[in-house]
Amino acid sequence: MAADRQANRHRLQSTLLRGALAISLIAISFLAFTPLQIPAVSSLNDKLSHILAFLYLALLCDFAWPEARWNLTKALSLLGYGLFIETVQAFLPHRFFSMLDLAADGLGLIIYTLILPWLLRVRAC
Repeated sequence: MAADRQANRHRLQSTLLRGALAISLIAISFLAFTPLQIPAVSSLNDKLSHILAFLYLALLCDFAWPEARWNLTKALSLLGYGLFIETVQAFLPHRFFSMLDLAADGLGLIIYTLILPWLLRVRAC
């Protein structure tokens, strides 16, 4: 019984995190493609926004699929999403393709990789 409850709790957590990831991907895509200037986003340094967004996406992606450890597949999937954003922006009149933005995305993923052992220790407590 206790094992069933724990398994159900883990399934619910994964489902909620996957939902949060999907909503986050939609929101980030909107912000990346819209011609509107969003004050809260515009006030942050652009590269810092990229780093924080991909750090956040890495956390969601990793914890939404706890059965698979953080690995190159998860990281490259997110980096591919960053490349997708930059490619779409290359065709928008109000945006442009930026390798520096893509590098900032990658830096967010690297930072996540570096802090992951600490996150796992905190989560275990």
